[in-house]
Amino acid sequence: MCFLARQSISGGRSFAEILFGSATTEEALLRGSSLHKMIRLITFTIGGPAYLNFMGNEFGHPKRVEFPMSSNNFSYSLAKRRWELLEDGFHNKLFAFDKDMMKLDIEERILLRGSRGLPNIHHVNDTTMVISYLRGPFLFVFNFHPTNSYGRYSIGVEEAGEYQIMLNTDEEIYGGQGLIGCDQYAQRTISRRTDGSRFCLEVSLPSRTAQVLKLTRILRI
Repeated sequence: MCFLARQSISGGRSFAEILFGSATTEEALLRGSSLHKMIRLITFTIGGPAYLNFMGNEFGHPKRVEFPMSSNNFSYSLAKRRWELLEDGFHNKLFAFDKDMMKLDIEERILLRGSRGLPNIHHVNDTTMVISYLRGPFLFVFNFHPTNSYGRYSIGVEEAGEYQIMLNTDEEIYGGQGLIGCDQYAQRTISRRTDGSRFCLEVSLPSRTAQVLKLTRILRI
């Protein structure tokens, strides 16, 4: 999990409040939403074969969670869901990402892949702030750097072949900037040893974005 339940209780701060604060500018909203999607994706895919979405981490909460008690005259005003937030605007785009992330797992059974149901974390660079890991034919790449984007970042892979982006946090439909063009969604490996692997991909990594790539065709070299 990427939060503590008590953070969403009255007097604490929720996960989203920490990311967004009192964001009023487009830049602040972009920062918060970008990190929100990345953290949800890495939390969802880096653990074992299960994922729990729990109080304070899902959509629809009011400003804070406050259960009915004597101090608020046993009011339910802050013990409810605000589902109308999902209908349009900023929250709708985050919800679209969440749905597509879950759909990808339903269709591809991602959480059951990997060695004993766990990912192979093979690239962690504190300077570039890039993390990458493998789960079966899927490659997950995260660029957490706040300012640096990388046009051709080398990531090692175990199989030579063609990879296709299956999920990109920077898509405009998810509230991103759409910086990766359609012509960059398909990638072919290069025969160059990287991260202890025989082959590598050179991927485009805008700052504060993540992508999921799938090996769609194996090339025998």
